[in-house]
Amino acid sequence: MGIDAYCSDHPHEECGVFGIFAPKEDVARITFFGLYALQHRGQESAGIAVSDGERVLVHKEMGLVSQVFDEETLGYLRGHIAIGHTRYSTTGSSVLRNAQPIICESPIGTLAVAHNGNLVNAACLRLRLQEAGTHFHSTNDSEIIARMFASELAEDRDPVQAMRRTMEQISGAYSLAVLTPHHLLAARDPYGVRPLCLGRINGHHVVASETCALNVVGADFVREIEPGEVVLIDRDGLREEQAVPLQRHSLCMFEFIYFARPDSHIYNRTLHEVRRRMGQELAREHPAPGAQVVIPIPDTGIPAALGFAQASGIPYAEGLIKNRYIQRTFIQPDQRMRELGVKIKLNPLREVIAGRKLVMVDDSIVRGTTTGKIVRMLFEAGAKEVHVRITSPPIRYPCFYGIDMATREELVAATHGVEEIREIIGASSLGYLSIDGMLRAVRMKRHHFCLACFDGRYPIAVPRDVKLSKSLLEDDETVPAFCGSPEDGEP
Repeated sequence: MGIDAYCSDHPHEECGVFGIFAPKEDVARITFFGLYALQHRGQESAGIAVSDGERVLVHKEMGLVSQVFDEETLGYLRGHIAIGHTRYSTTGSSVLRNAQPIICESPIGTLAVAHNGNLVNAACLRLRLQEAGTHFHSTNDSEIIARMFASELAEDRDPVQAMRRTMEQISGAYSLAVLTPHHLLAARDPYGVRPLCLGRINGHHVVASETCALNVVGADFVREIEPGEVVLIDRDGLREEQAVPLQRHSLCMFEFIYFARPDSHIYNRTLHEVRRRMGQELAREHPAPGAQVVIPIPDTGIPAALGFAQASGIPYAEGLIKNRYIQRTFIQPDQRMRELGVKIKLNPLREVIAGRKLVMVDDSIVRGTTTGKIVRMLFEAGAKEVHVRITSPPIRYPCFYGIDMATREELVAATHGVEEIREIIGASSLGYLSIDGMLRAVRMKRHHFCLACFDGRYPIAVPRDVKLSKSLLEDDETVPAFCGSPEDGEP
């Protein structure tokens, strides 16, 4: 357990992917900086694979992007195609063999796959491949995609058609960057749960999880890759194909609430501006009369706290200072460090807090443990009242599409009402933004998003055995495995 792991009450990050096809460019270095911009999406491991048209080279290790790569490794990774990945584990344990890109052999040469998301029919697909003689080297579902794609290339060496047949069999959330000796492919699931965009740099093409990565490497945003679409880039240029039919737009709302960087754009909306409007809506729905100062939980709570202050007329101030140099670590904290808890990452500014009635703005509450520690820390720093305001609705259901959000029994809002949660965290009052208020802030309709963690309506059928794994069903309920096609309903 690293420092982040025991100091966070947020949903854990997912993964970031990046890809580039650019002859005569230093593609490994560009990919490094692209991953650097996507570091917020995963801090457990990082990797880059490159191709020079003849061989595929890969370097991946546990740790942050800046810890995994240096000048020597980037100098070794020579080629004109590259993909990269930064990982937070949601399927498969946090060990090196699960780091990405995943490498495997195929009829057209070595493949590398970088995947953001989570398959819901991974168990059945893995069993099917094993029965056909496939040997797996990792425990993550990304290797299933890589092995299936390699198998389909034996039937048709056209990578787009092989990817189409792969997508017809896999079910769940996936945004992919795939490298072959001669191609870069990008693909997105037919619900568009995870983001993926296309850009151009010096006449060449780039793909990335977020537009912030395009900005960092000097690429121009072209468009978002559509749900169910495959894009192939090679020396002949760009090939775009709707590989599987669009089912519906179901982008994860937590991209807007928490995951994506505030300088990224999704659906032509700047994340910082959307989060500011969430704070304004929150102030309208849950005002805090008598409060004297609005403080954010840095960093993700800052835009919303600014919006809350603007709409309420209550002054904004920094009341908690974040130690920005504490990175994810694999050093186990001793008991004394554990007792310090959130103080390792956040330190109160007593001059702002003492003797005042505070509005504390944060993006989410998952288990409630860390929020309670922060509230207690604010009272210890002299706060007279602490009114907690949350820019997401209560999280009542687990995620099966790539966010490590805990089992249902661990979600405090699954078993407690708002007043009970207020008592648990020790706040003077507690207010969550409503789903309608959240949608007003995004300025889009409900049908554009996956809101399953709030309302339990899962857009992609989740097998009963997978639901059981996160306590969504009773333990004694029959749970037949779901091995059908993605369009088949739940049994």
